[in-house]
Amino acid sequence: MKISRFLTISLVIVAFVIGIGAGYLIAPEYAMAGYETKQMVDLGKADKYVDLRYLNAMIAHHEGAIILAQQAKEKTQRPEIKKLAEDILAGEPLAITELYQWKKDWYKDIRKVDAKAVPNLGEYDENFDLRFLNALITHHEEGIVMAKEVRLKSTRAEVLNNADSFIEYLSNGITMLKEWRTEWYVK
Repeated sequence: MKISRFLTISLVIVAFVIGIGAGYLIAPEYAMAGYETKQMVDLGKADKYVDLRYLNAMIAHHEGAIILAQQAKEKTQRPEIKKLAEDILAGEPLAITELYQWKKDWYKDIRKVDAKAVPNLGEYDENFDLRFLNALITHHEEGIVMAKEVRLKSTRAEVLNNADSFIEYLSNGITMLKEWRTEWYVK
């Protein structure tokens, strides 16, 4: 009995969709792929409020890093991840304080900014650190996109310097995180 070409193609598509759905349910790493596209920030046009939008977005970004680091610090068993998480938890609040001060000084804006949504990395298992690395790499890539965007739209020296140092810091971080990922997970 021959199966029609239409039926064969339909079955392949259905199997593909079911496979992706099962992947999201079974492996949290699948769900992180959606994190990449959902979280991008658009700072809007280069007007007098672009710096304020950048400050708010960057505060939210730093808050998100804190949430990821808290998950890692509580659950990882790797000393490298634990140390990185502790460094993030020590450094990010200082960056946030500086950004809030700029908001207050430049815009008289003292409103609090909510943390950006970050993935729940789940319970510790053999892939926990992989989920953390993937999430933090994506998080860093988003920060670079935002900093590069403000470089094109801002004229304020403090913001431009902040963006430059942020791009360098995050780029170096991505290199390290990818090296760990390769060393620990790619055999």
